[in-house]
Amino acid sequence: MTKKEEKSFNFESSLNELEKLVDALENGDLSLEQSLQDFERGIHLTRACQSALTDAQQKVQILLEDKELEEGNKSSLEDYNKDSL
Repeated sequence: MTKKEEKSFNFESSLNELEKLVDALENGDLSLEQSLQDFERGIHLTRACQSALTDAQQKVQILLEDKELEEGNKSSLEDYNKDSL
């Protein structure tokens, strides 16, 4: 996803649009040409949503690792005994 797409991307609305496309394709009332266009749009939305989910997962992982580091540093500070010097 490009930077411009990232700024204008809305996960919830993209997912909603994808659900509507799937419903329309499943109903089979579309022409072949419209079905192909909707399928292509669905693939694009699926990839964009997957990319957004992957980015979110990586951010959560980074935050959890940062939290673990902070907690690890606190415990090492709390375990410090200045009487042992």
